[in-house]
Amino acid sequence: MARLTVNNEAIEYRMDPQTPLLWALRDASNLTGTKYGCGTGSCGACIVDVDGKAVKSCRMTIDEAEGAFVTTIEGLSRERTHPIQLALIDANVPQCGYCIPGVVMAAAILIKRDRAPSDEAIAAAITNICRCGIYPRLIEAIQRAARAMHGDETLPAGARTGIDPRDAARVVPAFDPRQSGDR
Repeated sequence: MARLTVNNEAIEYRMDPQTPLLWALRDASNLTGTKYGCGTGSCGACIVDVDGKAVKSCRMTIDEAEGAFVTTIEGLSRERTHPIQLALIDANVPQCGYCIPGVVMAAAILIKRDRAPSDEAIAAAITNICRCGIYPRLIEAIQRAARAMHGDETLPAGARTGIDPRDAARVVPAFDPRQSGDR
């Protein structure tokens, strides 16, 4: 059994101690925001915050996580109001979205400790692989998020969660609900 705190909730995993943290989070806790990408720790899609550090959860066992405080993308901000989430949305960074949870977690950890991260600091902290090529917009978005997190800038509010597709055009003008399956 491995005992840890996940998103501020005490959890006891009754699984093989060598189970990767990723699979405990996804399968046992149903926290599917943390993505499986490569399984080798190369892509960063599975990054979570473990005791304030960006950890590739596919490479950490639940035994190694024993006693740790883990925050997943779901625990960062259920309403998507964390400065990094708002800055990424405002800069139109997310494309396919698969790498975004890992990017968000790595960036959130960075801006928590670095008030004004340089381009180099961002490049060192965000080693995630993104096939969509978000990198040029990502650097400025992370720097804006850091300024917002520390009260030096204000970011526009993002779209509300749970929005009805018929109402989405008012929030996201480019979305035409007639072209979705929701009529």
